[in-house]
Amino acid sequence: MKCNIGGWDRFFRFIVGFGILVMGYVYNSYWGFIGLIPIVTAMVKWCPLYIPFNKSTCKEGSCGATGTSCCCDSKKK
Repeated sequence: MKCNIGGWDRFFRFIVGFGILVMGYVYNSYWGFIGLIPIVTAMVKWCPLYIPFNKSTCKEGSCGATGTSCCCDSKKK
């Protein structure tokens, strides 16, 4: 599974997912659990909807200090 979600995309997904979860709680609706989808995709740095469009928001130099599970590594192969 190659990484295809970059830093800003991850941040945006966390914010939107958390917002959806909060709105589900405020309005007492189970639809709020849909907010888990962007949160999980941000955590694993992989979005299955990007695959058919061959899209990646992961840029060179977006690797963490450790370099593990790095988006840049998957682009070089």
